Amino acid sequence: MTLTPILAKPYIEQRDTGYWIEGTRISLDSIVYSFLNGESPESIAQNFPLLSLEQVYGAIAFYLANRELVDTYLKEGEAEFERLQQSCKEKNPLLYQKLKAAQAQKQSGL
Repeated sequence: MTLTPILAKPYIEQRDTGYWIEGTRISLDSIVYSFLNGESPESIAQNFPLLSLEQVYGAIAFYLANRELVDTYLKEGEAEFERLQQSCKEKNPLLYQKLKAAQAQKQSGL
């Protein structure tokens, strides 16, 4: 029996305006931010038990091969988050204050 190598395997799929690890609900963003924060692929795989180490490396390879595209995509997502955050702050300042206090409390407990 002769084995044939897989020359190209898709690890990332685009759905709507986002990028996801193929066949999962895990976003590329999650993997890239972990990678950019200095986590090793092995550590990322441990933090996302639904992913294999191969999928994590595939996602990182996709990011490195498409760095400009993915960085732009991430910046657009961050800008959208900022807009939503500002909208929440303006529409319901009390809720916004409670959320910020809860976030600060959670971070101080780490």
